[in-house]
Amino acid sequence: MTQATRYSDEDARALIETAIDQTLVVEAAAGTGKTTALVRRIVRVISAGRADIRGIIAVTFTEKAAGELKLRLRQQLEEERQRAGGDAAERLSAAVRNLEEAHVSTIHGFCADLLRERPVEAGVDPLFRVLTEGQARQLFDQAFDAWLQTKLEDPPEGIRRSLRRPGRSVRPGEPDEDGPVERLRRAAYDLAEWRDFPGAWTREPFDRAKAIAGLLELVHACADVSANPSYAGDNLYVDTEPVRRLSREIKSQIPNSASARGSGETSPKLREGGPKSQRAEPEAQSLKPEALDGLEAQLVELRKNRDFKRARKGSGPTYRKGTPRATVLDARAALMAALDEFQARADADLAAALHAELRDCVAHYERLKAREGALDFLDLLLRARDLIRLNDAVRRHFQSRFTRIFVDEFQDTDPVQAELLLLLSADDPRETGWERVSPVPGKLFVVGDPKQSIYRFRRADVQTYWRVCAQLKHAGAVPIELRRSFRSVPNIQRAVNLAFAPCMNGNPDTLQAGYVPLERVREDAPGQPSVVALPVPAPYGSRSVSPREIERSLPDAVGAYVEWLVHQSGWTVTERRTPGARLPLEARHICILFRRFLSFGEDVTRPYVEALEARGIKHLLVGGRTFHGREEIETLRAALTAIEWPDDQLSVFATLRGALFAIGDEELLEYHHRNHSFHPFRVPEALPGHLHPVRDALRALASLHRQRNRRPVADTISALLDETRAHVGFVLRTGGEQALANVLHVAELARQYEMDGGMSFRGFVETLQTAASVQQPAEAPILEEGSDGVRMMTVHKAKGLEFPVVILADITARLTPYDASRHIDPDRKVCALRIGGWSPKELSDQRETEIARERAEGERIAYVAATRARDLLVVPALGDGPYEDGWVAPLNAAIYPREDVRRQHTPARGCPLFKSRDTVLSRPDGDPASFLTMCPGEHRVGDTPPDAVSVAWWSPEALSLGAEAPFGLHRDDLIVKSVSSTLVRQGLDVYDAWRRGRDEAITAAQRPSIDARTVTEWVHAAARDEPPQIDAPAVDVTVESATRAGSRPAGRRFGTLVHAVLANVPLADGGSVARLADAHGRMLGATSEEVAAAAELVADLMHHPVLRAAARAAERGECYRETPVTWRLGDGGLLEGTVDLAYIAGDELVVIDFKTDRELEGVMDRYQRQVQIYAAAAGSALGIKARAILMRI
Repeated sequence: MTQATRYSDEDARALIETAIDQTLVVEAAAGTGKTTALVRRIVRVISAGRADIRGIIAVTFTEKAAGELKLRLRQQLEEERQRAGGDAAERLSAAVRNLEEAHVSTIHGFCADLLRERPVEAGVDPLFRVLTEGQARQLFDQAFDAWLQTKLEDPPEGIRRSLRRPGRSVRPGEPDEDGPVERLRRAAYDLAEWRDFPGAWTREPFDRAKAIAGLLELVHACADVSANPSYAGDNLYVDTEPVRRLSREIKSQIPNSASARGSGETSPKLREGGPKSQRAEPEAQSLKPEALDGLEAQLVELRKNRDFKRARKGSGPTYRKGTPRATVLDARAALMAALDEFQARADADLAAALHAELRDCVAHYERLKAREGALDFLDLLLRARDLIRLNDAVRRHFQSRFTRIFVDEFQDTDPVQAELLLLLSADDPRETGWERVSPVPGKLFVVGDPKQSIYRFRRADVQTYWRVCAQLKHAGAVPIELRRSFRSVPNIQRAVNLAFAPCMNGNPDTLQAGYVPLERVREDAPGQPSVVALPVPAPYGSRSVSPREIERSLPDAVGAYVEWLVHQSGWTVTERRTPGARLPLEARHICILFRRFLSFGEDVTRPYVEALEARGIKHLLVGGRTFHGREEIETLRAALTAIEWPDDQLSVFATLRGALFAIGDEELLEYHHRNHSFHPFRVPEALPGHLHPVRDALRALASLHRQRNRRPVADTISALLDETRAHVGFVLRTGGEQALANVLHVAELARQYEMDGGMSFRGFVETLQTAASVQQPAEAPILEEGSDGVRMMTVHKAKGLEFPVVILADITARLTPYDASRHIDPDRKVCALRIGGWSPKELSDQRETEIARERAEGERIAYVAATRARDLLVVPALGDGPYEDGWVAPLNAAIYPREDVRRQHTPARGCPLFKSRDTVLSRPDGDPASFLTMCPGEHRVGDTPPDAVSVAWWSPEALSLGAEAPFGLHRDDLIVKSVSSTLVRQGLDVYDAWRRGRDEAITAAQRPSIDARTVTEWVHAAARDEPPQIDAPAVDVTVESATRAGSRPAGRRFGTLVHAVLANVPLADGGSVARLADAHGRMLGATSEEVAAAAELVADLMHHPVLRAAARAAERGECYRETPVTWRLGDGGLLEGTVDLAYIAGDELVVIDFKTDRELEGVMDRYQRQVQIYAAAAGSALGIKARAILMRI
């Protein structure tokens, strides 16, 4: 697929539009217009009559991409319809009318549609709800907590050992996300995400007690031999202190571990091993498992100890009298080797044990979802796949119904998605093995770019892409490539080609994509660079380059460079929607891309945000991950907790002392000394004046508590902010605009909570607390999308987007992780994951291969980042030579010239005149630049002149570094002693005008812009002699009866049950009526008599001539069920309703409205008018004559 084809780019694009009866596999490089090509093919297929819009599936990766695809499809259909004539114009017009019935969505949305259409066959709740990622995680947490409680009394081995293993140390106040329980929770969740790989992990025989006993001998030996050095400051002695400390702890533990021994066992002892060592006797193996767990954890912690792991050798051949230094080094080396082997075996054993034990937790999660009638995203895929694979009738039905399948972003497809789509495209309806599928010629069209496959953590795999492409080609599919990129200027394309052609070699072992070079469309902009290397001003620590110093220095440099771009450069850029017009560069044209947002719990983006805020540059952080950790959010959360639980003295105290009320410690101490508590409902009347702020604050909390459940949560939050005048307080602090935006965003979260069904103030507070402990959601944007501000986002968020200027950030993020994350053995149905930080044997055995695959994905991530840029790509770099470990390392080949020409340069076009010849501001000991140091200016990189890259190396001295953040909106010009009355009056006039405008806007917003009412409301208004104007064509109404003699249940619940079954029963096969009635009856709480009566009634109705005609129409794709309709009134208002059933019969539309006898009593004329309006609206929308049937049931 990645080899050159015989098609030029122009021929490939023509083939996409014309070869509509051939299966095509398109590899489209970044910016080549693959979505445009896909849309044009869809339109050509429709205009040629190969498919109806309702028989088309178009699948893409994100909701945003699906929305854009549908919008562009509608636009292209409209344009082609105006140009076409005859039958093609009619087909395109029908496609425009029925576009909303096309399956243009994400794969998860499509799967949900299949399951909702066939819930009984799929074995899912007919009214299932789809869990968002956050909702799924919350439900899983409930399952995990309940499961863990059942295990803690007598935990099995894996859980017991995992809870004893050490985690990383955390700072005070930092959430312990790597604590034993959270680590176990994360491991269980990872297994739940891969629950379709149930194969057991290998657990080899492992005599843990014997291994620990042997290690204890080595620990004591190393401790003894490293004790008592000749010089107490010996570096080797200092760095081996952890092993001596552990030896002392073990010696004190084992003799006193009577509680850890079984009855009748002798005490494990330590015996003297002569002057060289003390060793643990074999009796140490008699320790109880719990004691061995502790020793295992201590030994693992010793291996991870940085000082001992990287121990310095010291100096001199003698360590102490009679002990050569080599002896100590050998003892330490022997211990480290044994610890390495022990941890690898212990981790594999622990991972396999946990994998078996956590299955029960995953099963509990599955039961909880079933009880809730909910499906997560993986359920949608698995249930839809099983529905198609295992049910022959359903598979045949959907294969005949969906005549064309278009798949965008195919490189991000996982095996389950590929299996589903291939089965739907199969030319043999009997085939159930997706690996053997040959698609119907022309039915399947896939487009993707393996170079942009960066979602391995979401199950996507280049191996799946290659495998499916090879299978399709073997079945006759035509592979083509799109290489002409409309996005980047040629110099950026040359840089990308130079950087990634060597590493993207199509290696089947590392699953690396083969490289397809980008071909130019645009021209370079004269007078300004398009590739800039931005040096880190101060990358050195005390001796050498330091990642931490890079992290300190780079954000300030990026902020300063952005400031120069926006305010001083005078450069121009282009935008996607107007590629031919050059616009002055503004902040909104810039995007700063990150590989990660968190590093060991620290927010990577925060220094960059502060650098922009210090320079007054607006910004938008897309998907930031520190919202709940912000000081203002913690303050607000404490206050809301105090409002809900007045007895929580700590929260009340924190609220009084915090930023909202800001009461001093002396007043709080005196108040508590007088009253012994801070309870809002126990405030004494008699208090000295200086304690009145405490009294007023507590009374405010009491008032908010009384009202909290009598008004929306957002109103309580607003009342709290108004009471404390917090808006001003927050906005006047450093970064005040962001702080205020975050606080106001909590009110938005409250509104969303209530929209999602939240019922109480307490529930919202608990939701905030839960989110703070397990999630790190985005900060609230100060700017809306599309407004003027620098964007900051991860590369994964930027996938599918483009920006005039792209700046890569956080170059210390690693290109390759330290450990492999997963290994899949599809034959054994095993997905070996690194859970809790422990690798199973399958993963350890394949570690080198999997790390190579992780590196390959890291290179693809860098490719995606670089290809987001249209006009300017900025790559941070080190002036003294490449930084090889960072995620942007693949781009080093495109920005560093040969070593012998690095001091040669020419003035960079459009840049300041760089006076310095150094790209590093400070080095250890004041060292000067070397011959390897890049000189500021323009450099040519690459040996072939036509393909050489022009790179402008910046000078740190040309940047305004060290800007300090302003104190919110607190400026010196606001702090003056006297102000003229004229100026005060002007300010008040401006405020009054703003206030009036605000009040007018609120008043105007309270008036509905559209008078919308339901058809039922309209007919009832007409019955009260209040008929609004309606201009509907006359429609014949027939009343049909489908009732049988005899008594039956009645009432609203029975009517709702009958309507629910009618809405979901397959018209072509009524055999599932009883199961549907039973399912809906359980949801409605119906009696068994009602369920049986409803099933019997619907089963009889299925034989009615009207329903039989509807079934035949459904087979033709001309039947509509539960379809919303809208009718515009003469006064501009809207009538809305839902048609129960409609179908096309010949040249007319038949609209049916089902009503029970009880519903029709005394109001027959109203419901006749209602179905008449339904028919008129539906007929008008489809442009055909309509008639109505009121079906009495």
